Amino acid sequence: MRRSLRTEIIALNGVLGALAVICLLLADVLPTSKISLYALSSFFVSIAIIEGGIRAGWIFYAATAILGSIIVPDKISIVPYALFFGVYGIIKFYIEKLNRIVIEYVLKVVFFNACAAIIILAAKSLFEAGLTSRFPWVALVIAGEIIFLVYDFVYTLFINYYRDRLRAKILKR
Repeated sequence: MRRSLRTEIIALNGVLGALAVICLLLADVLPTSKISLYALSSFFVSIAIIEGGIRAGWIFYAATAILGSIIVPDKISIVPYALFFGVYGIIKFYIEKLNRIVIEYVLKVVFFNACAAIIILAAKSLFEAGLTSRFPWVALVIAGEIIFLVYDFVYTLFINYYRDRLRAKILKR
């Protein structure tokens, strides 16, 4: 890889990392739009993967999770990014390499359910009162899975939009 191209990708990842951490900070301080900001912060990982490869994606994820945990005042608000949103672009990359649509969606939903279970179990152990809801758990799980599938679809649309329209404008190659 040309030296100037590597430098360009490192600079791009620095800017994207700053944007991801800003999204995490805003998710902590703003009273609304938290999930939207976590989702937005996750999109930057895919650009790091497209431009620098999967290794760059892992480094980007680790750097933004660590930097976010240092900068964001409420450390608990980093958990959704660290456990799901930040790593999802990487998991999506690996799963979609299978090129078998049904298996891909099954694995994605399994990953989502595993992350949701970890977060729910951690919340139950942290908050002694437990988690209660007016809705049956099955309905909440199904609603969560539907929202996740919409998120995955939007994530794919973002990746395609970046590759087709934004990439040439940002990198001017």
